[in-house]
Amino acid sequence: MKTVKRSKVFGRRILAVLMLLVMALGLVACGGSKDGSTAVAGTGEADTQKGSEENSSKAGEADTAKTDAVTTSETDATEEKISDDVTIRIGSLKGPTTMGLVNLMKASEDGATKGTYEFRMETQPDVIAAAFASGELDIALVPANLGATLYKKTEGRTKALYVNTLGVIYCVTADESIHSVRDLAGKTVLSTGQGATPEYALAYLLKENGITDCKVEFKSEATEIAALLAEDPMQIAILPQPFVTVAEKQNEALKTAFSLTDEWDALGTDSRFLTGVTIVRSDFLEAHPEAVQTFMEEAKDSAEKAVSDVDGTAELVADYGIIEKAPIAKLALPQCNIVFLDGAEMKSALSGYLQTLFDQNPKSVGGAMPGEDFYY
Repeated sequence: MKTVKRSKVFGRRILAVLMLLVMALGLVACGGSKDGSTAVAGTGEADTQKGSEENSSKAGEADTAKTDAVTTSETDATEEKISDDVTIRIGSLKGPTTMGLVNLMKASEDGATKGTYEFRMETQPDVIAAAFASGELDIALVPANLGATLYKKTEGRTKALYVNTLGVIYCVTADESIHSVRDLAGKTVLSTGQGATPEYALAYLLKENGITDCKVEFKSEATEIAALLAEDPMQIAILPQPFVTVAEKQNEALKTAFSLTDEWDALGTDSRFLTGVTIVRSDFLEAHPEAVQTFMEEAKDSAEKAVSDVDGTAELVADYGIIEKAPIAKLALPQCNIVFLDGAEMKSALSGYLQTLFDQNPKSVGGAMPGEDFYY
């Protein structure tokens, strides 16, 4: 019995000790858990908060980047759309001015230009002038004095971009007695360009050379004069290139008697004889300055190519119906004085020419000299 009691007592003691150990471990565990939980929880919340902030920051940066990308994309798309939507309507005359543009016309047709263009070629300056003044054309290549007249007509809402041709007007006849303007005394002369460069330039040269009895008969088109010369080559005509070359090829008796440019230079004035100027409507320029600048760059390339690549340009001149045959266009191109004068050079040459015409006949430039804002 004692053995049993001792075993029971011993067992109880062991059980008590075990219970005490369990309780102690439980307290330690609880205390550790409490302290540990605070530390772990605190670290976890901090990490979670920090992670949240970092994620928010990254999300914000991503959103910002996305927004910027969208904005940039939209801006680029808008700019591209604006550029694509701006179709510049360009008018030019059948002759040297369009010959200087044919390389651009071909590139535009092939979709190889930066700008978007619509071309219109006419035979009469007044048709181009009316379309420009009414807003049907944005840019026009016209006789130099007509540019000044349109500046006056549009109340200053016209600007000159660049000079596109110098003197391209010649006297053609089979009459071997004609060598200069002075030889036109008492003669009848056929001419195109009434109200434009041919009329006023010839009138100026006649006046300066003291010729008062030369009769000028104006015809509507150069082709009409060429036909008359073919019938009677002894007639005297004032014609621009390339129609001079065309007429001479149709009748070998015809010869170039003199150039109006040479006669102009012989007077010893500071001005230069010009034929064509390229003008733009001011409202279009203000709305689309980059499109106009692009046009000028591409027009310059076209003009330079007309001079450097005569063979290729001559083919295009024939293709676009300016001259019927490329071989004749090839002969005419070097005589067309195609240029690209802009900026200060343009202003100096053009203002001097217009002043000369104004001094002779104010009506020739619209009744008054254009202001400084005429020159781009």
